Formats: sequence, C-alpha cells, structure tokens
Amino acid sequence: MLFNSQAFLFFFLPLVLAGYYLLVPKAGRHAWLTACSYAFYAWWDWRFCGLLLLTTCVDYFAGRRVAAGRTPRRRKGWLAFSLCADLGVLGFFKYYDLGASTANALAGLFPGTFALPLLHLALPVGISFYTFQAMSYTIDIYRGEVRPARRFIDFACYVSLFPQLVAGPIVRYRDLEAQLVRREHSWEKAGAGIALFVLGLAKKVLLADGIAPLADRAFGHAAPGLAAAWTGLLAYTLQIYFDFSGYSDMAVGLGLLFGFRFPVNFDSPYKATSITDFWRRWHISLSTWLKDYLYIPLGGNRKGAGRTYFNLFATMLLGGLWHGASWMFAGWGAYHGLLLAAERMNGKRGWLFRCPRPVQTGFTFLLAMGGWLLFRSENAGVAKRMACGLLGLNGWGTAGAPVRDAGLHAALLVLGTVLVFSAKNTWEIKIRPTVPWCAALLALFFLSLAAMLVNSSSPFLYFQF
Repeated sequence: MLFNSQAFLFFFLPLVLAGYYLLVPKAGRHAWLTACSYAFYAWWDWRFCGLLLLTTCVDYFAGRRVAAGRTPRRRKGWLAFSLCADLGVLGFFKYYDLGASTANALAGLFPGTFALPLLHLALPVGISFYTFQAMSYTIDIYRGEVRPARRFIDFACYVSLFPQLVAGPIVRYRDLEAQLVRREHSWEKAGAGIALFVLGLAKKVLLADGIAPLADRAFGHAAPGLAAAWTGLLAYTLQIYFDFSGYSDMAVGLGLLFGFRFPVNFDSPYKATSITDFWRRWHISLSTWLKDYLYIPLGGNRKGAGRTYFNLFATMLLGGLWHGASWMFAGWGAYHGLLLAAERMNGKRGWLFRCPRPVQTGFTFLLAMGGWLLFRSENAGVAKRMACGLLGLNGWGTAGAPVRDAGLHAALLVLGTVLVFSAKNTWEIKIRPTVPWCAALLALFFLSLAAMLVNSSSPFLYFQF
C-alpha cells in the first residue's frame, strides 16, 4: 500500500486512527498498531508477513537471552545467533542471485565447472530497513545501551510500525524505548503531523513525480546529447531527494499522529559544502547506523590514517550494496568511499576549503550528481552512454521521444532546483494553526490529490531497496 494512494488516504489511515483513538482501549493500542501494520505490509504480498514475524521473534528472544547471559561468551553467542539470522535472511533474499550470477560468470572461465541455479526470488518490501532496526536492538542490548522490551507486543509494534516500515527512517529501539512505555498525544502533535504529511505528499506527487519523466527520458536514450544528459541527471538528482525526503516527512508526520517522534532523516543535503558534510545531511538514519555499527567497530579513526581510509571505503562500499543486489550500487558506494577518504586525507588543506561557500556547495553538488549517475544506471552500458552525453561526446544531440507536458516538467525542474538551495527543511517550518496556513495546506493537499487522480500512483524509489 502506498502513502500516495486513495486506498491509504481514504480507507486505511482513517480506519487505523479511528481504532487507535476511539475503538481500542489504551492498553491495546500497540496490539492494534501491530495488527494494522501487518495488514499494511500484507497489501503487497501476505506471504512475507511470516518473514517479518520470524525476524521479530528471533530478535526478541535473542535480546532477552543476551541481557540474561551471565558470561561474556554466552552473551556474544546469542548476539551472533541474532546477527547471523538477520543477515542470513537478508542475504538470501536480496543477494543470492547476485552472488550466484557472479560466481557463474567467474566459473565460466573454467569449462566444465558446475553452475549455481538462479532463484529469481521476489524481494520482500522493506526487508533492508526492518532488518537493520532489529539488528540494532540486539546490538544495543549487548552494549548495555537499552533494556529488553518489557512485552513482546511492544517490540512487535516497534519492528512493524507501518509509517516507517518499508522505507525508513531507520528508527533504532533506543529512539522509541521510552515512547513505547509512555508518550504524549496532543492536538499540537497531530497538527504538526498532518502538516508534515501534506508537505511530504506534495514533495512526492508534485515535485518528484513531476520531474521524473525528464530523468527517465535521458537514462533511456541510446545516445543522449549534452543538454539531454545534464537535464536528465539533474532531474534524477532532484527526483530522488524529493521522493525520499517526501516519504520521510510523511513517515515522521504519521508517527506524530500516533504520538511517536521519529528522528530527522534529511537536513538540506544539497546545501552541503563537502561530501563529508553531505553524509551528515543525507539519509541521516542510515549514515549514523553505518557509523555506529560498522565504521566504529571496524576501528573508525583509532588505528592510524591508512586504516581510517580503508574503514571509510569499506563502510560506504557495504552501504552501497545495502541499497540493492547490483554492482552499480556497489560502485556508487565505492565512489563515495573514495571521496570521503580523499577528504579525510586532505583535511582542511584542500583547495575547496579555501573557496567561498557557494563554490564549495556547487562543487559538492556536482560530485553528488556524479554518484547519482551510477546509482540510477541499470548497468554499466547505461552509465557509459550517460557519461558520454555529459562529456559532449554524443554532440548536442536530440532529446529523444517528446515528453508530454514538457514545459510543466521543465518548470518543476527549475522550481525544484531553487527549493533545494534556498528553502528550509520541512521540519524547520513553523506552521501555526492560522487560517492562511490551513488554507495553504488544504490547497497543497487538493493539488496533490488532483495529480494522483490524473496520474497513477507511483511507488517511492526507496521501496526497491
């Protein structure tokens, strides 16, 4: 089920809210949210609800055993059991075919070698997100940073909570531990939640989906010219930001409707002055997860300069693979890993740090666009065609098949560019319950609804990761 669908807006969400506040006693609210979250998840494929429940049971049980362990060895054993179970499920469903096809390609160099079968497994929606959340629970218990959940239903509610179940933000148990015991419900929270949801919906439906045809045309072109390639890459750079940050805004807004405060996931990433700064602002819940549970355990910056550069590269390479079973995602991660290592190596001595802030921001934006070229390309052939177009090797070229309402898409591209460099984050906007603000939000909502009626609902980009 999509947030930007009529079924969600006019059936599912009103039903969940009515049950939560009017029909179900307070003691049963977590059970109600859990049941509704499983129904939300089952909308795609009910068979994978069992996988979500399995992950929940394994980590709940393992977390209690880790906390009760009387020796370090026993505690480490239960932690290892939990991590192996989580990573085993994630690896099997997400990476088996990539590993098998790569092994078969290498084996093809030696005639007569046995080939591994490809299973072509359907990827369970949101598995990367809820697996990371469940892993952080047992790791934090092992570190002594949180206590085990008091009740199974509380933990099940945390893992399956539908606002952020399928595309984040990655909410750690420590973020919700106290809120699962007691949280405040107020009209102020609800109002802020509705405002964030509407703003996120507008980002997705009006901006991201409005810009998307320009990106699709360029990346689908056999030989994009200079103008088409740069327009398409800029379009995708803006599309993925408005799409994913729009989802995050909607998720945070929905959480507020039920009294939960989720962490902020974006902080104007395209205003960053370096790639290091970019990763402090982009997909914050993932970057901090990778730092706390991968980079620092690898040694962080505590074991010398060379090891620090390796740790940065390895963390980003694995972070790229987390996004999907494709070597293009691995390339995107490696690209950012190399940039982070280079910035760490140069420190404040690099030429970029001596430039005015607008130059730093513009250059960082171009570097980010270079990464999105790899991220968006389905294979190396597409990336090569786009790179040739960006370098002018295809000439000025043609734009390809005409796009319907091209003028509107171009206007939205200009508007999106202005917004990412000049506008505040949605969570920074002080929205007050005044007539002008209510009228503006209603106008945005109905405009978004009109766009949804004209165009079929498109899934969020991060649903595939």
